[in-house]
Amino acid sequence: MRLTTRGRFAVTAVLDLALRSGRGPVALADISQRQKISLSYLEQLFGKLRKNHLVNSVRGPGGGYVLAKPVEAVSVADIILAVDEPIDATNCGGQRNCRGEEGQCITHDLWEGLNDHIFTYLRAVTLAQLVDEQRRRNPGVNVLEVRDMRPARKLPAAVA
Repeated sequence: MRLTTRGRFAVTAVLDLALRSGRGPVALADISQRQKISLSYLEQLFGKLRKNHLVNSVRGPGGGYVLAKPVEAVSVADIILAVDEPIDATNCGGQRNCRGEEGQCITHDLWEGLNDHIFTYLRAVTLAQLVDEQRRRNPGVNVLEVRDMRPARKLPAAVA
């Protein structure tokens, strides 16, 4: 089974958004910076996520993206499927024509069974679980807080 960057980045970006939910819209530029994912790539992914009703966009100053559903209602499989990422370990994309006109290969059923297990697992893992796991791993870090890590600028002395 191959899960491409598209699926991995989509899950990472939506998890980043979920970790900051409740604080208003999150700008894609902020996700891009934190997760080291190209902004233009995130724009493509979030277009698909919005089209599949997983996120909503908020326009204007302070705009960005928010989750369209509660974290408990979004599975990892939902995210991966929303960005058109197939969950498929077969060579034929599930078409049962691995060997062309001769039909399926002798291991087709094995890989199809693996697909079922992977999909079942990804369907069972929710954003809520991933958020909880991140908060457990980083108990001293407030993941909801977006901090500016740039060095403080010295302000010019006041002219009296």
